Amino acid sequence: MRLESVVPLIPAELVAALDHSCGIRTDTDLLFFGSSLDIIKKLPLGTVTLSDLEKFTELVAEQASVPGHRGDEILAGSRRISEKHSQASCGVKELDDLVGGFGDSRVFEISGAKGSGKTALALQIVIQGLLADADSCALWIDTSGDFSAEKTAQLVRHFDLAVSDKLLERLQVSLGFNIEAVHDVLDALRNSLSSSRTVGPAVQWIVIDSITPLLLPSLSAVSSQGHAMMTTFMRRLRELAQTFGITIMVINGTSAAAPFNQSSAFASTNRKPALGPSFTFMTDCTLWLSKTKDMPDSEGPFSVHVAEVFRSRATRSRIWCTFQIRHGVLSSTIPDL
Repeated sequence: MRLESVVPLIPAELVAALDHSCGIRTDTDLLFFGSSLDIIKKLPLGTVTLSDLEKFTELVAEQASVPGHRGDEILAGSRRISEKHSQASCGVKELDDLVGGFGDSRVFEISGAKGSGKTALALQIVIQGLLADADSCALWIDTSGDFSAEKTAQLVRHFDLAVSDKLLERLQVSLGFNIEAVHDVLDALRNSLSSSRTVGPAVQWIVIDSITPLLLPSLSAVSSQGHAMMTTFMRRLRELAQTFGITIMVINGTSAAAPFNQSSAFASTNRKPALGPSFTFMTDCTLWLSKTKDMPDSEGPFSVHVAEVFRSRATRSRIWCTFQIRHGVLSSTIPDL
């Protein structure tokens, strides 16, 4: 949580001073920086008293704590959101059935090795969603600068040439090369969604491609600060999804899993999602993709892939299906393959 969002509970002047003098911008920075006395020593003389700083720190900790919710309220909200996203689909029935559809304002983790189809899947989900709902738009947060507008335009034309230009107008792309930049993007989005003056299509889809370089550099085996930063960020995504009815997809890299990944149904899976074992429990579904083989064909070569559920709140774990990708488009596999 950005400290700017807590103003006026704490003075804006103090927030600016903490940023400028101490590099403290979020609740995690403040709570894990050290003692209040350590912070006072770095602030300009007269900025704040020690007792007031301790009081403001307690207020930030209170705001950052997880609120309680009644079970009947959660159930009612889930039903309302499910009805709103009942048609959320990637266009491949087997994949939709695997995770119970790509809607319900959930946070999906899509992981797998390079070339496994992670970005292609997320992009097709977004395009199918925008085609199904003309009053929605999507936000794609590119953390590596690899987003290709031309490839996206070609994919849109494949599904519906007539609306390709208008659909692309509803796909917003933001660059975020570090966690602070992504927080800024999310701050702007929240302010926009919360404003009563907002008109036009509302954001219903968010993709972070990928989340690994944002969080991995801060994780350490000897410090809990990076883990706290990851927890705060993922909790913010969950709150954003549930408050505004948004489906969020975070694309994650991989790390080694020797001798094999015990979460997988296949003994040959020797990789696992990056960012540690706890990250899996910060999302609603972990979908693992892998590429099995390339196939020649008279209509053009295609590749065969496997999608496997490692964990899900909506469906069973260790279930899987196959699909194929041809020219960047996902489809069902040919039965005799």
